Amino acid sequence: MSDDDGGDPRNIVDDARVKFTVGWFNLPRGLAFDHHRGLLFVTDSRNLRVKVYTCDDDGSFAFMFADRGSQPSKFMNPDSIAIDHEHGRILIAYTNQNRIQSWSLSDQSFLSCIGQYGSGDLEFNGPRGIAIDNHHRRVIIVDTNNHRLVFLSSIDLSFLFEVGNEGSQPGEFSFPHGIAIDHERHRIIVIDTNNNRVQVLSLADGSFLFQFGSQGNQPGQFDKPLGVCVDNQGRIILTDHNHRLQAFTHQGHHISSFHCGWERPLAVAFDEHRGLIAFSAGEQVHVIGANQWLADTFIWHVNQHRHAPSSIKQAISAMTMIRSLVDESAMSMIPNELLFEIFSFL
Repeated sequence: MSDDDGGDPRNIVDDARVKFTVGWFNLPRGLAFDHHRGLLFVTDSRNLRVKVYTCDDDGSFAFMFADRGSQPSKFMNPDSIAIDHEHGRILIAYTNQNRIQSWSLSDQSFLSCIGQYGSGDLEFNGPRGIAIDNHHRRVIIVDTNNHRLVFLSSIDLSFLFEVGNEGSQPGEFSFPHGIAIDHERHRIIVIDTNNNRVQVLSLADGSFLFQFGSQGNQPGQFDKPLGVCVDNQGRIILTDHNHRLQAFTHQGHHISSFHCGWERPLAVAFDEHRGLIAFSAGEQVHVIGANQWLADTFIWHVNQHRHAPSSIKQAISAMTMIRSLVDESAMSMIPNELLFEIFSFL
């Protein structure tokens, strides 16, 4: 394994691996991909809004939504964001208001709000991360200042159970922030920020499995890590205040680092259908081609073809037509799955 600095860390916008950059924002704390529609959602926290960009081109602005105010149905410093495709909604954590809102994914209309200040069943103290567990039909909230994870029913957002308390022992947390789910391995990945480590828990009940990381600036060490995502190979990608992203195997072994310029990265997200990694740093959000940093990231699956960008669909249709006319050629031996992967890089 090697540490890849990607060139001069001051010139992130000049890095050839950056597909596009969007901004400007005032504290973009939350990122989420709508894989199905090819959209990137960014919480523009101090501007009290969510801005949305397309991913199939150069990151053009699509739309934004905001309804500013302090009432339960209004926007006030949105923080983390997650897309719940199964229920057609957007979930947003409001750290300063200690609540979780849900909005319609189709038209961005307000649906519901839960939470208030405290440490009880449906109370929060500075909630940050949100993860969707479709396997168990649950939503997991990182309740940062209560040093715990809160498990809710994804059906009605009712309280189920909690895990964790303040401390530095396995299964304990000190101001955790980011959360992601490794669905294939049925694991929860939690950024235990003030303990400068990552904890890996069982998705079934939140029990401790293993941890990795320590304080420092060497590969595999952290300085107040915040955001995390998991790619489609199970690799764990997180933001590190040492001005970089770090990637690890699903076992917690360091793979590579991606330096993020002068600014410290806050949030990170992975688009499993397009092989993109987005991260926020300073007032901007950068989107890189994952394969240009981590090899073998982007692998098409049959059930993902319907979500392909229109340009790829058109190219595949043309290639399929050509193959039907030249059955004896080498082209006829190339499966559609490989054609999708080839055209995804063009």
